Amino acid sequence: MKETAFFNDFLRMADDAWHMGWHESNGGNLSYRLRDKEADEIRESFMPGDWHKIGVGVPVLASSFFIMTASGSHFRNMLKDPETSLGIIEVDDTGERYRQVWGYANGGRPTSELAPHLLNHQVKMEATGGVARVIYHAHPSDIIALSFVLPLEDEAFTKELWGIMTECPIVFPSGIGVLKWLPPGSLDLAIATSKLMDRYDAVVWAHHGIFAAGADFDSVFGLVHTIEKSSGILLKVMSTGRDRLSGITSGQFKELAARFDLKLDERFL
Repeated sequence: MKETAFFNDFLRMADDAWHMGWHESNGGNLSYRLRDKEADEIRESFMPGDWHKIGVGVPVLASSFFIMTASGSHFRNMLKDPETSLGIIEVDDTGERYRQVWGYANGGRPTSELAPHLLNHQVKMEATGGVARVIYHAHPSDIIALSFVLPLEDEAFTKELWGIMTECPIVFPSGIGVLKWLPPGSLDLAIATSKLMDRYDAVVWAHHGIFAAGADFDSVFGLVHTIEKSSGILLKVMSTGRDRLSGITSGQFKELAARFDLKLDERFL
């Protein structure tokens, strides 16, 4: 297990995110959908447990394997004690149940936000033709702070962040979604997020954090890092109390799209 690339990439992202300050206490969670070849390479180390209800049907993910953080685990301990801090689960052939097959030592279990992860893995798998494999939830402070001072609307967040840092429309050309506060780990939160993740790769959970998806660990970490950094810049600009004397215009967005062959969502231009 410890020699596989996906395992070490998972640990690296978790440790990097901890050092970014995005995971106080046991906050946040991370999951990755294994390729068939990756699951086959480590299958001999599996020790399957009992089947449990997921709480939501994910038939598209039938017979898939996921590595994900444990409920109550601390990102700061991922490198030190991975067999307690994370584990691997298998979804059954109906997409209704899961079982633990590796890790989650000392009576552990998958993240309490298992339903949001799996439901949105299914959405992103269908939306990207199987390309998206990583789902990540973090608590970056500037993103959370911004959810108190901007309207909780996709357009408001996207336009403000696109306009504050040139990299933003390049990194998230489809924009970002925004949800009002909903109970963490709830089915309501899972379903509401899934309705936005069909269009976006990142959704702000108001007063809570961010939920993001992508093809690999680098792209997802970079997406969240970009949104958090631009949120911090925006908050600094807002804190001056002065009128803005310049900004990126709609015409410049179009120039950027042509320069980098981007398909920017025209709702935000």
